[in-house]
Amino acid sequence: MRSDPLFTEGKRDVGLLILRVALGLFMFYGHGMGKVGRLFGDDPISFADPFGLGPTASLALAAFAEALCSLLVVLGWWTRWALIPLIITMTVACTRHWGDGFGQMEKALLYLFGFLALFFAGPGRYSLDYWRSTNR
Repeated sequence: MRSDPLFTEGKRDVGLLILRVALGLFMFYGHGMGKVGRLFGDDPISFADPFGLGPTASLALAAFAEALCSLLVVLGWWTRWALIPLIITMTVACTRHWGDGFGQMEKALLYLFGFLALFFAGPGRYSLDYWRSTNR
């Protein structure tokens, strides 16, 4: 079997880095920062409450996932643990928009499947998790 220079192990790790950074930064800037602002803002909190915890607690959990956990994914630090709240949040977002048609669910589905791919593939060589595992 011949070796294809476009698909070496190092290139796989570059792909995982690109996926981690893109998904994490888009989630942080596009969703996390806004939720943190709403959480600590002066306006009354109105947010979906899928688990019956109250709108403030639900917003806090979503803000935790979309702000803090997304930054951990960018860094590749505790990546799989950080992906769990993001996967749960995107699953809730998909179910919340289930009856709204595919167009409303599309973004949540893209994030969900991207986060699932990272969860199963791992963060790759260019991550703090990899650095931590090799320096023990």
